[in-house]
Amino acid sequence: MRLVIWVLWPAFIAAGIAETIFFTLIDPAHLYLFGQRVEWSAMATYSMGFFLFWVVCVGSSLMTYWMMPDVAKEALRKAAGERVDLARRQRR
Repeated sequence: MRLVIWVLWPAFIAAGIAETIFFTLIDPAHLYLFGQRVEWSAMATYSMGFFLFWVVCVGSSLMTYWMMPDVAKEALRKAAGERVDLARRQRR
C-alpha cells in the first residue's frame, strides 16, 4: 500500500502544478484535438486535463521507482516500516 501512496501522491501534486501552469497559459475554449475544436465545458476540460496530467506523472513516478537500485528500495521499505502510522489504532 505504501508503494501506491509513494507513487500516486507525488504524481497528484505534480499533476496539479502542471494543470495550473497549462491552463493559466491556455484557455480551454481555444483547445483543438486532432484538428477539431474541443466542445466540452470548461469544467470537463479541466477535469480531463488533470486526469491526463496525473496519468503521465504516475508513469513518471513508477519509472523512477522501478529504476531505483534495490538498495534504495530496501532502505525506503525499512524507513517506512520504522515510522508509526498515526492513522491506525495502536494495539496495546
